[in-house]
Amino acid sequence: MEAVGVRKAVEAYLDMLSTEGRAPKTMTKYRYVLNRIAVLAEKRRVQEVAGLDLNFLDAYRKIRTDEGAATKTKYTECVILRQLIHFALSRNMVGADPMKGVKMPKPKPTKQPCWTIEEVQSILNAADAEIRPALTLLAETGMRFGELAWLTWDDVDQAKNILLIRPKSGWKPKTGDQRGVPLSPASRATIESLPRTWTWVVTMPPSRTNPERGRQWTERRLLSALKRVLKKLKFDGKLHTFRHSFISHALLKGIPVAVVKQWVGHVDPNVIDLYTHVHDAASQAAMKKLAGDEKTKDEKHSGDEKVAE
Repeated sequence: MEAVGVRKAVEAYLDMLSTEGRAPKTMTKYRYVLNRIAVLAEKRRVQEVAGLDLNFLDAYRKIRTDEGAATKTKYTECVILRQLIHFALSRNMVGADPMKGVKMPKPKPTKQPCWTIEEVQSILNAADAEIRPALTLLAETGMRFGELAWLTWDDVDQAKNILLIRPKSGWKPKTGDQRGVPLSPASRATIESLPRTWTWVVTMPPSRTNPERGRQWTERRLLSALKRVLKKLKFDGKLHTFRHSFISHALLKGIPVAVVKQWVGHVDPNVIDLYTHVHDAASQAAMKKLAGDEKTKDEKHSGDEKVAE
């Protein structure tokens, strides 16, 4: 078997992923990680795929730890390295698994910021009129940012009262799931208030550098606008927090998990457990209600005793 270099294996793997039609965002992530792997291999004078062994994996982990990468990020990047090895094995680029026996326990999901219903409404009220439609749709549907940004007027079915999340040329939903998201009264009102002038349902407001209207939202631009609102309100969170909050509120109101998953698409089973937490305010209210019920019960018994006397 002819020895295959690391850089050649990386390029072949990226070509295969591209042929499979992976999303542009996914390809960007894989290129970034695999290029880091190739660069580290060159620095460590690892020329062949067979040299991507457990020692190499440990070295990569240490570098990313020293750089301050999050635990989840390190895990994901090491999984990509492992996938590269599996690809090389399947293409006979290496005779044996250089990482045989490796263990990469999946990190436990961390608790995500989550806004109460009142906090979400405060954010929407404080947002500028030009960004409020985008934030409202995120808050009322549980959509991911990419799903919102790629939403066209052809995806709006007002007769059936749903938004269609489906693949388009140059983009597809995460995990490829296609679904219909029911419109709440607030999201329907937002949709009806928007002009059907451009391709996209929600568009970026013009700026000095880009004065034209009708442009597709970028995540960086909408996040920057949201951060200004959150700073004013002294809230923590990000665009994805709207999704966390939507799922949490739905579960809190007794919507079955299966129905929520139909609305929002794929959710990791381990992650869904984090969404089932009860907000502190709701928890405190429930405890007060319980205490009130117990007090009423005690007062009733006390009254009964007085009558008996």
